[in-house]
Amino acid sequence: MASSKNANEDIVKIDKWDSGALKNALDDGAKKVFVDFLHYKESHFLMDGRLVICTIAVFFAMFALVWDFFYPFPESRSVLMVCVISYFVLMGVLTLYLTYAEKGIFLVALEKDPAMMEPDNKWVLSSSLRKYDVMYNLTIQYTDGKTGEERVVSCSKCVANYFDENGVFCFDLFSPVLEGLRRDVLSDKKKQ
Repeated sequence: MASSKNANEDIVKIDKWDSGALKNALDDGAKKVFVDFLHYKESHFLMDGRLVICTIAVFFAMFALVWDFFYPFPESRSVLMVCVISYFVLMGVLTLYLTYAEKGIFLVALEKDPAMMEPDNKWVLSSSLRKYDVMYNLTIQYTDGKTGEERVVSCSKCVANYFDENGVFCFDLFSPVLEGLRRDVLSDKKKQ
């Protein structure tokens, strides 16, 4: 009975007309391959940057709230203005950070050297799936820890290749594509 419960937990069923759900299911599948099967360590550096910006913005909002509690409105006007302007500036910084720093990246994985002698190899996975589009674009960027050399491979395929007619994610059809992209990156390394 327990094995059937685990089998049902692995099944991912989504609304196949929801492009956000499609993209998230495919991104989670890619993350599962790199983190769970290949045992790469996930780096949360990009997400930590986002959290720092949001924490500072919330600090300004909380400071304004507390200041206004102790010094009601006419007295707290200048402090409230500074806090509100700072909050909105930080939301603009957050938008720029998401647009230019994260760029659709959903996974940064570090491939540790088994001997712990060389620097980590870095795998950066980013994807895009536009609304009302069926083409899922996946980009894998590999950075060799020893040489610093970067290589990039991309794949653009229809989401129907990975989902059945009921909206069930066919992980067994998706993982070979990822493994092929990974092999392509590593074969470029061996050629040079």
